[in-house]
This record gives sequence, structure tokens and C-alpha cells, in this order.
Amino acid sequence: MKKIVQLIKLPKLFTLIISLVIFSSVVNAQKKPNIIIILADDMGFSDIGSYGGEIATPNIDKLANGGVRFRQFYNAARCCPTRASLMTGLYAHQTGVGAMTVDQGVPSYTGDISNNCVTIAEVLKSNGYKTYMSGKWHLTKGVDYWKTWVPEDKKKYTSKHNWPNQRGFDEFFGTIHGAGSFYNPSTLTRNNTPIEAGKDFYYTDAISDHANEFIRNHAKADDDKPFLCYIAYTAPHWPLHALPEDIKKYKGKYDKGWDKVREERMERMLKMGIIDSKWKLSDRDKEVPAWENTDNKEWWAACMEVYAAMVDRMDQGIGKVLQALEETDQLDNTLILFLADNGGSPEVINEKWGRSLQLPFQLNDGTVYKPGNDMTRLPGPEETYMSYSTEWANASNTPFRMFKSFIHEGGISTPLIAHWPAGIKSPGRITNQVGHIIDLMATCIDVAGAVYPKTYSGNSIIKKEGQSIRPVFENKVFKHNPIGWEHEGNRGFRDGKWKLVSKNNDWELYDIEADRTELNNLAAIYPAIAGQMIGKYEKWASRVGVINWQERKK
Repeated sequence: MKKIVQLIKLPKLFTLIISLVIFSSVVNAQKKPNIIIILADDMGFSDIGSYGGEIATPNIDKLANGGVRFRQFYNAARCCPTRASLMTGLYAHQTGVGAMTVDQGVPSYTGDISNNCVTIAEVLKSNGYKTYMSGKWHLTKGVDYWKTWVPEDKKKYTSKHNWPNQRGFDEFFGTIHGAGSFYNPSTLTRNNTPIEAGKDFYYTDAISDHANEFIRNHAKADDDKPFLCYIAYTAPHWPLHALPEDIKKYKGKYDKGWDKVREERMERMLKMGIIDSKWKLSDRDKEVPAWENTDNKEWWAACMEVYAAMVDRMDQGIGKVLQALEETDQLDNTLILFLADNGGSPEVINEKWGRSLQLPFQLNDGTVYKPGNDMTRLPGPEETYMSYSTEWANASNTPFRMFKSFIHEGGISTPLIAHWPAGIKSPGRITNQVGHIIDLMATCIDVAGAVYPKTYSGNSIIKKEGQSIRPVFENKVFKHNPIGWEHEGNRGFRDGKWKLVSKNNDWELYDIEADRTELNNLAAIYPAIAGQMIGKYEKWASRVGVINWQERKK
């Protein structure tokens, strides 16, 4: 009799266990994912290994191999506008940051993100997320009141109303300004409090370590809330500052010069499928001499060695973040998005410009600080303040033309890697889906099941512009809306395969499907299409608040 009862109970117990397993699976499937957005600064399209570069980026490449790589993803051409669009899902002009963090006296160019937009952090926090940020903010007007070397009558005292804690982030470590020393960055802040860098400080490591700390502490808290973590590196933005052990890894690697580097990257990109065989390598920029005709080769090679070391160190830090996720059992349900804010930078630092950045005239130990591209000494140490200039930026942006600040493909094309084990089908793919930085807000809202508000803190909120790229995670594609760009007079518009672009003057027209490296201007061949595209651009520009820079200069 006892055995019969046991036999009767066993199926019931088995059914209960199966039900619990199914219920647990459903709960886990419905659990909102963590979201990590990693933004590199002034990094070219082909710098990382998974996009054809020779720089060692095994951790970023691991994300690529386990996720999806986008071939046609765009940023907004420069630091501030890209960050404004990333944070809000709007075109930068709609946020008030149409150019840099300088007030142009026009609502779309105030240099401050407005109260008529919301940040990803504000939206997700309102929908049950914890929110963390480590790194560069650069979304509010200049502030330098804790720079001890600036005379009191020259210091800028500005409001903190647009600092990260006031725009939705629970925890913040980083810099408010856009650029500075990696050894002693200006405007270094913890939450709302200015802090000192301290001994043996290196900013890339500090950004990684604080992100690591946020992730591990979140897991320890065990409050079952998902998190958003925005990791905004300043690497590899100038100045060329890197640690000796990282520079050593690249010693001699760039003695071959920029021409050979571009050729080799192009070959790898073709083999990977990152670029189409129809797209030809653009000519070396007209301002750049052939490597064989270049003087001071040792200095030039050293610039790229230091730049590569900066990217390498960033990748090492991303490795720490991945390790934190793995060790806290959070990796599987974390969406990670990696991208860059603009193409490689052609900017050349001279001593006058360096001084205008209000750098200290000497270091704490009395060493003289000499900003500028001084070819009598090598870049890398704290007392230097240099850039790798047009010459190497041209290589970073292989195979495209132009650079940061411009709307040609070299200025606006970014790698985008999406990694999410629980949410991406057929990992390891490369997609041809078009996307834009405004899409990240819509994507985060989509995967988080969040609600984008019509009003926030008593202010009406502009409707978001972007489209969710989540379908791509599910191995689908969608038709992207037309995209507009404008930065300091450089303009562009893409609709389907057609791209209209101007570098401060005449319009050019390209068939991006056939010629993404923009070598064959079709404006004179298809004047009707060019005219239609100009009309579309002007309608977009009027809608978002673009100003006429040519008129303002008169």
C-alpha cells in the first residue's frame, strides 16, 4: 500500500518540479537586462582588431565574436553632439548641443542639454533601473573652478544642474570637461564633489576600475534591480598619454608608416567582410605626404605607438568589466554596446592652443609642462601634450575620407558591437543594417520594457527620434528613417543608398551602396536627385534648429 502511495505522489512531485522549472525560466526570460554602453573617444573606424586594426583588442574582439558587428553605424561627428544624441535619442541640435559646450545665443546651440529632453539614465531610473556612469560627461558648459593654477579672476563658476547626478545617474565618477591629461585630468569628480587624481593615477584605468566597482557593488546589493552603466573613456583622444609598458608592446610596429598600415587594414577588412569589395580605398589625404617622403619618422611612428597603447589599455579595462560581469553571474543577461563618438582626429596641438586649454605650466614636482607637437621629444609622458594629427587619423579612418568634425564617412562612421548572450541570435554576425547614435535611446527603452515620457519634472519632452536596433539582435533588418547631420557648417543627409554631403560649401552626392568611400561625386550626373536631397536636408535642418554658419560669419 505504501509503495502505491509513493507511486501516486511521484508524478505529482515530478509535475511540481517541472512547473517550477518552467516558471523559473519564464521569470528569467522576462527579467530586464542590464545595459552597458561603452564609448571610445576619437577612435577611428578601423583601429580595433575586429574591424581590421592591428592594435591588440582581444576583449572588444571577444564581444564582437559573441555578438553582432554593424558595418553602417553612424555617430554625430564630434564629442559633444554625439554624447547629446546618445544620452537623449534626439539630434544634438534638439538638445541644445548643436556644436560644442559654448553658448552661441541660439536655443539649439546653448552648449547645455535642455530640460525639454530626457537622458537614458532618467528614463531607465524611472523604470526601475540603478544607473551608473564612469568617464567623460562633456554635456554642460565649461567649468574649472578647482583648477589650482587658474587665477581666481579667470575661473569659471557654473551650475551643476546638468551634471550626471542631476541628469539621472545614481553614481558618477569622471570628468565634466571634454579633454585633459590622463595623469591629472581637470574637473575630476565623484558625484558632485571635485577630487584630486592622486599618485600613480591613469585616467583610463580609473574609468575601468570605477565601472568594475559599480558592477560588483550592484551585485552585492542584491536588490534585484537591473542596472545601466555608461562607460565613457577619453582614450584615445589627445593628449598622447600612455603607460611605458603598453607603449613598449608597439615599439617598431609603425616604422612601416601610414601608407602600409592603410593598405594592410584594407586587406583585413575585406577578408572580414567589414567593407564591401566594391568600395575602393580612398587616396591618402592631400595634406599628408607619402611616408617615404616624411621627415622625423621616429617621432611620427612613436605617435601611433602611443595611440595604439591607449586603445590597448582601454581594451584591458573592458576586460576587467567583463570579468566583473562573469564573476557576479551577470554577463548572460547584460546588453553591451561598444562604439566611438567620431572618427580619428586630425587636430594638431601647438603650444598656443595648449595654453588656451588652461593647462598647468608645471607639474607638481616642478617639471615644466610643454604642450604642443614638439618633435624633439617623444609623446607619452605626463609633461608632454601631443596629438597624432591628420597623418595617422587618415590611417585610423581606413578606408574612408576625412575625419572628426566632418560629415564624410571618415568623420561619422563608427564600429558598433552589440553583445547580449540572452538576447542575440546567431552571434558572430556582421550586419549591413544602417543605424545612428539617436537609436541607442530607443533600443534601451525597447529591451528594458521602459516608457519614454511625454513630460518630465514639469517639462514637456521632445519626442524621441531614433529607432530600436533590437530587430538586428534577432537576425532581422528594418528600413531606417533618413538621417541628417550638421556640425559647424559641415552638413549631410542620408536617405537609403543616397548620401548628400558638404564640407562647408558645395554639395556632393554619393551612392553609398556602390561607393561608400565617396570617390565618385554624382551631383552633376544626377542633379534632380541632388536637388531632392538638398530639399530634404533643408527641411530636416529647419526642423531641428540648424543655424546658417556662413551667414553668422559675415
